[in-house]
Amino acid sequence: MRLLAAILLFVAAVVTQASPTDENARFGAFVETVLDGYWKLRPEDAFAEGYYKYADRMSIPDAATRAEQVAFADDALRSLEGFDPRRLSVENRVDLVLLRNEFESDRWYLTVFRDWEWQPSQYNVADTFARQLDTEYAPADTRLRHMLGRLERVPAYYVAAKASLSRPTVEDTAIAIEQNRNGLEVFDEGLMRKVQSSGLTDSEKALFAVRVAAARAAIADYVSFLADLKPKLEQGGGRSFRIGKELYAQKFAYDLQSGFTVTELYDKARAEKAALHDRMELLARILWPKYMGAAPLPDDRFELIRAVFDVLSKHHTTPARYVETVRQQIVVLEQFVREHDLVEMDPSRPLVVREMPGYMRGFSGAHLVSPGPYDPTAKAFYDVTPLDRDAPERAESYLREYNDWMLQLLSIHEAIPGHYVQDVHANKSKSLVKALFGDPATIEGWAVYGERMMLDAGYGGNAPEMWLTWMKWNLRSVCNTIVDVEVQTGDLTRDRFVSFLKREGFQSEAEATDKWRRATLSQVQLDAYYDGYIEITALRDEEKHRLGKDFSVKAFNTRFLSYGSAPVRYIRELMREPQ
Repeated sequence: MRLLAAILLFVAAVVTQASPTDENARFGAFVETVLDGYWKLRPEDAFAEGYYKYADRMSIPDAATRAEQVAFADDALRSLEGFDPRRLSVENRVDLVLLRNEFESDRWYLTVFRDWEWQPSQYNVADTFARQLDTEYAPADTRLRHMLGRLERVPAYYVAAKASLSRPTVEDTAIAIEQNRNGLEVFDEGLMRKVQSSGLTDSEKALFAVRVAAARAAIADYVSFLADLKPKLEQGGGRSFRIGKELYAQKFAYDLQSGFTVTELYDKARAEKAALHDRMELLARILWPKYMGAAPLPDDRFELIRAVFDVLSKHHTTPARYVETVRQQIVVLEQFVREHDLVEMDPSRPLVVREMPGYMRGFSGAHLVSPGPYDPTAKAFYDVTPLDRDAPERAESYLREYNDWMLQLLSIHEAIPGHYVQDVHANKSKSLVKALFGDPATIEGWAVYGERMMLDAGYGGNAPEMWLTWMKWNLRSVCNTIVDVEVQTGDLTRDRFVSFLKREGFQSEAEATDKWRRATLSQVQLDAYYDGYIEITALRDEEKHRLGKDFSVKAFNTRFLSYGSAPVRYIRELMREPQ
């Protein structure tokens, strides 16, 4: 029986069996079933969320799969219309809205945005196989047998990927080549050594070797296909990375579910940039005698601030010690959060700092890879790109940006009390929907909010160097919004982009050029930082005013995080409900 028909039959059965007044029970049963159907069509995404039921399957990104996903979304949306929001609890009303947005978004991406045609970096099997090898969801031999079955489909996967592409962007083609080439490391001799030392039969081991070789050949062929295509794209055959105002506004609404329009957020960011510059100038003037002595102050405020940062940036770790420095910071940050009672921590949830795998590099210098809510106790990885193999001038430029003060803010953002802490709480949410289909603005906004929260609590000893660096870091979130809107909906060029971030954002050449690359590879995501930060901060201030002397930073933070990653405007509604 087709999946779509099975869902329809189940929903009809639930409606018949459930009490007419028990809308919440009916909705709960629907959620459980619709999520299983959703993951069945997306086994790789399911695995990333810790849902291992379909760990032995691999989807093929062809027209048939996309058609089935559209049909599933249509059916799910029709089913959601059968629920009366007035008869649902506040929690379930929010879940209904989030599910509707998820399925409408799925449909829009597949039928309107159609990034599967022009983003070849979407097609990369390395991460799913690496996760399967590293995640102990089953005995090692079972995992290897699941991989063996999935490996058979890798050649077909890349055949479908090539057939799906139509006029991809030059920029995404370049990163797809880089990441897929690096992805070959997942299928190297190390994998075969694990196979040979496993309990698989001799015939299974032999078949594994054949299929690994075929997978490597398919990946290499895809890389060659893209490498041959890239010169033609560069000569005008590729699509522009700019998506335009109409698509941008639609994507903004689906991705962020913000309380602001694009224009409102952009205008707020422009105003905040000016305000930050004022405050930064004041601090730079205070620090000038300490670092510059009697040297005359520049008349240009940007030159003044830049000169102070140039001195501060010389204080940094070395390329060889970069990853270890980050590891040491995690211990200090965790201790500070506990001592100052800022948010509930869970020592049972492990965080591992590791060198970022090659197939993930090229988009950002650091990020968090978290387990999903179905397997919340699995390891979380704070990935940082090592610098010891970079050219000396490249590594030095990067470390001047991520100096002794800035690197601490990066670890606050990505790990504690940022993304890592937020994910631990989200995975404990009573609602799977809120944990799974949350708002990137809530996720990124929490990490930015966490930076200010730490400094407000005294982290860094209230040193003006730390506050000035935080303002520069916060300015990055503000500038992210400005440049993303101008790049994707306007005609901001690379030279003007880099010049703006260097002069008004005080960023290094390496950071600014890396951000340009990121701005050409993504859309709207860069808005999430500032959008979420101002929405969360506003909600906190409202709660401080409402509760008065009964307000507690830890109580607010812990309760806010208990709602998964729901959009802030819905968390506001949920926090008004009595506990």
